[in-house]
Amino acid sequence: MPEPTKKEENEVLAPAPAPAPEEPNKEKEAGTAPAKEPNKEKEAGTSPGKDEEDASPPVALPPGLGSRALERKDSEWSIGESPAGEEQDKQNANSQLSTLFVEKPQGGSVKVGENITFIAKVQAEDLLRKPTIKWFKGKWMDLASKAGKHLQLKETFERHSRVYTFEMQIIKAKENYAGNYRCEVTYKDKFDSCSFDLEVHESTGTTPNIDIRSAFKRSGEGQDDAGELDFSGLLKRREVKQQEEQPEVDVWELLKNAKPSEYEKIAFQYGITDLRGMLKRLKRMRRVEKKSAAFARILDPAYQVDKGGRVRFVVELADPKLEVKWYKNGQEIRPSTKYIFEHKGCERIMFINNCVLTDDSEYYVTAGDEKCSTELFVREPPVMVTKQLEDTKAYCGERVELECEVSEDDANVKWFKNGEEIIPGPKSRYHIKVEGKKHILVIEGATKADTAEYSVMTTGGQSSAKLSVDLKPLKILTPLTDQTVNLGKEICLKCEVSENITGKWTKNGLPVQESDRLKIVHKGRIHKLVIANALVEDEGDYVFTPDAYSVTLPAKVHVIDPPKINLDGLGDDNTVTVIAGNKLRLEIPISGEPPPKAIWSRADKAIMEGSGRIRAENYPDSTTLVIDIAEKDDSGVYHINLKNEAGEAHASIKIKVVDIPDPPVAPNVTDVGDDWCVVTWEPPVYDGGSPILGYFIERKKKQSSRWMRLNFDLCKETIFEPKKMIEGVAYEVRIFAVNAVGISKPSMPSKPFVPLAVTSPPTLLTVDSVTDTTVTMKWRPPDQIGAAGLDGYVLEYCFEGTDDWIVANTELIEKTKFTITGLPTDSRIFVRVKAVNAAGASEPKYYSQPILVKEIIEPPKIRIPRHLKQTYIRRVGEAINLVIPFQGKPRPELIWTKDGAPIDKNQINIRNSETDTIVFIRKAERSHSGKYDLQVKVEKFVETASIDIRVIDRPGPPQLVKIEDVWGENVALSWTPPRDDGNTAITGYTIQKADKKSMEWFTVIEHYHRTSATITELVIGNEYYFRVFAENMCGLSEDATMTKESAVIAKDGKIYKNPVYEDFDFTEAPMFTQPLVNTYAVAGYNATLNCSVRGNPKPKITWMKNKVAIKDDPRYRMFSNQGVCTLEIRKPSPYDGGTYCCQAVNDLGTVEIECKLEVKVVAQ
Repeated sequence: MPEPTKKEENEVLAPAPAPAPEEPNKEKEAGTAPAKEPNKEKEAGTSPGKDEEDASPPVALPPGLGSRALERKDSEWSIGESPAGEEQDKQNANSQLSTLFVEKPQGGSVKVGENITFIAKVQAEDLLRKPTIKWFKGKWMDLASKAGKHLQLKETFERHSRVYTFEMQIIKAKENYAGNYRCEVTYKDKFDSCSFDLEVHESTGTTPNIDIRSAFKRSGEGQDDAGELDFSGLLKRREVKQQEEQPEVDVWELLKNAKPSEYEKIAFQYGITDLRGMLKRLKRMRRVEKKSAAFARILDPAYQVDKGGRVRFVVELADPKLEVKWYKNGQEIRPSTKYIFEHKGCERIMFINNCVLTDDSEYYVTAGDEKCSTELFVREPPVMVTKQLEDTKAYCGERVELECEVSEDDANVKWFKNGEEIIPGPKSRYHIKVEGKKHILVIEGATKADTAEYSVMTTGGQSSAKLSVDLKPLKILTPLTDQTVNLGKEICLKCEVSENITGKWTKNGLPVQESDRLKIVHKGRIHKLVIANALVEDEGDYVFTPDAYSVTLPAKVHVIDPPKINLDGLGDDNTVTVIAGNKLRLEIPISGEPPPKAIWSRADKAIMEGSGRIRAENYPDSTTLVIDIAEKDDSGVYHINLKNEAGEAHASIKIKVVDIPDPPVAPNVTDVGDDWCVVTWEPPVYDGGSPILGYFIERKKKQSSRWMRLNFDLCKETIFEPKKMIEGVAYEVRIFAVNAVGISKPSMPSKPFVPLAVTSPPTLLTVDSVTDTTVTMKWRPPDQIGAAGLDGYVLEYCFEGTDDWIVANTELIEKTKFTITGLPTDSRIFVRVKAVNAAGASEPKYYSQPILVKEIIEPPKIRIPRHLKQTYIRRVGEAINLVIPFQGKPRPELIWTKDGAPIDKNQINIRNSETDTIVFIRKAERSHSGKYDLQVKVEKFVETASIDIRVIDRPGPPQLVKIEDVWGENVALSWTPPRDDGNTAITGYTIQKADKKSMEWFTVIEHYHRTSATITELVIGNEYYFRVFAENMCGLSEDATMTKESAVIAKDGKIYKNPVYEDFDFTEAPMFTQPLVNTYAVAGYNATLNCSVRGNPKPKITWMKNKVAIKDDPRYRMFSNQGVCTLEIRKPSPYDGGTYCCQAVNDLGTVEIECKLEVKVVAQ
């Protein structure tokens, strides 16, 4: 750091408040150190603060505290002051002109051991680059160099807001960190600064042990407290000479008796670096003298003792009867070998034996309600250098040791090189050995750069010596030699010198770079340059130059190479193939130094260079044979001869001229299928000089001219099976031969052929019937017939135990049913059938098991259709055609009856077949209604079934219509139902009216269900007739019944007397209007049971099966709509058959109706 300038020397410090008004002037006079002591002036760069000025000297100072106790190399960072005087005014003026801060750091307080962070922000919108910021402690201590474990500086930049944020974080604060700080920011000609204070408080509840030696030491790099804020590095390095022993000076006594303005001068003179901390300690020791009732003499303010010594505390009591207790840092002290108490009259004495650094603390004694306190300072003796360093000379590469001895074992010693501290590390060449009091600095492999002045420093002295490192004289033991090597061989340049030093290799004046092929070897005094696989470019002048010497070792390298022919790209037999008609340019790489001369020849005839069709062309690194238009006769062996000064080389090359092969002969189609065929052919006669690699096959329809390639991968064989052809279409096929040159011309097409295929086997071959001598089989046509169609079928059979199949039909069977006759009774036969077309017979369809030739009795079974299981209703004149299937073998006997009597076949047609019977009535009449019974009989087995047929017609007119009453515009009518209801229920009535004058009929009411009605809104004064039609599901009756009398609507004001009606009783016991009917159901199909009921109140409906109520069964669904009750049985099984009952209940009674349900299983 530069020396303080004159401006700094004359700088006036800011006055601090003091008790006397003249103290600021004295403080101003003491603001700078005397000029005759510039080094001390540099060390003391701070002025006393307010705490120091207010602190008064101690009442009594411990004896023996001299400057040696304060002259310590290591010290904690001390407190400085903010800029003052002219420099402060200048900075304030600059900050007012150009303000850069948008947020300034604010002062704060922190407890000992805690962290605190100060933040400053700078706006960068108008700045082109980052501003420069500095953090200071006091006036001049730059904190950038103090960053470490106790101080961290950080900066960030926010791109969106363009604000720089600078942070200073103090970690684990100590008491002496307190003081004034300053932050300065500069950018070009702009400047801004601000000051802030930091207060450090002691942790509550603890009384720190004060060690005066460690309290004022400097922090050094490499120690546990490295990175603490100290300014010892700012002090000018000065040679520390061994000074003569001087009498110890009691600094505490000097400070006690000195004025506050003289504190800084005393700190300069006696090397006190932490004056502020020391004055704070004095301030805490300050006491206000007052008379004590308990103590006649109190403790001195402070005591001082050497480490290992003995100290004596004495107080005198005013009353010897008072009880005295001694305390250390608030804890009572008990008598022991270390603490000894004595009573001498009114004196109370405490001895502390063998003092250690932990005894450095505050002590007090209590007597009654009063106490007095003091502080004890324990100091360590300074470490002296007992054996000085000696000047040393050494050569480069040697191990150097600098040795000294100190007065104590394992003392803290620091080494310096040219005034800079030496910090040893794992990668450093400097190592420090400590052997008791002996300290040795070891330098491994000394170099010229190690020539310097080395010094060692302790707390009580220092020593220095000079080290000189020179080069040893170099001798060349083995020089480099010139070399001549063949191309591809190893080049090894080797030399040996007298010293183990490094050096540099050059080639033609340029540095040699190491690579995979070029290696530089240095082993001891031997240096090698090894080049593997020498190349022509490796030739040149090589020089080795030892480092730090002006000696050079030269050598020349010459590389030679005999001629060589490179035929690696031609294969093992050196054959070159060229297609006829193409140009051949065969370039052969050659090598040799100097370039060789090449001569081409064929059959002992040289090929000259020129412009012929076959010619040679020579180049330095290759020779070329050129054939402009290759011909078949150009095939043969060609020779190359190379020759240069280093030797000769010979080689032979075979040239082969090839062409495309001849086309194959026309192929043959040997087999044909439904969409495929088999094609064969012979290889071509001439293969073009190259082996046949394979064939391409193409086909086309005979009528088409478009050929389609069938294979994209070469066919290696002379047989191929084309597929995916259209059945029934004529095709042709041709072949291409392929060799390495190309594809031949196509062969002649094959003879036309048509793909045809037999059908697939017939399906569903079953036995239709069997008798004692015949078996009737039936089947279905094949699934796939194809373009060849279907000509017929062939039915074959063989007897069980034989493999002789006998054709049952002499001619093709056109139908899908055939009877095999002439079979022996009780024999067993296997049956199969084939479909036949133009392509042949299909695969046979076999019956799965042998068939017994014997007629089998099958019991009869009638399958009544579902719609016939209920009453079958038809209108008069409609046709009735009922088909009832049945089963049974042999052919059963059928008997039809109507209402128990035989059917009149003149009115009803009956037609029977082997599987069903048909009842046909062309025009139904009402006389055809009735119950028809069918009886199917096979030998002793009988099956019966019944069918109800009802033929309905329009009803007759009502029997009598009469006018019951006439009043006002109303007429009351009544009538009786018709005698003939048309064989079905009457569903309603239609009422019409007619004016007597016009007798035109108009409908008044339609679909009326009752037999009485009131006609309203008649015209007064008119006379009306009325008539009524009956209606059923066939329609209205053909005739209507008219009233015999007419109804006259009187015009006069006849007083109408309302008839008196009794309240009609609408209640009615439940009654079924439509009963349940017996029902047949097919297993697996839903079945329903229906009935209708009426009653008032509305009856409750309950369904039962076999007298058990049906409740919460998911297989049943029950509906009731407008009196119609329905029970749905989901997918019934035979288990669901039985007697079902519907029960209707209301307050007037209970009624039930039953039916039977039979569930039949259909045989698969």
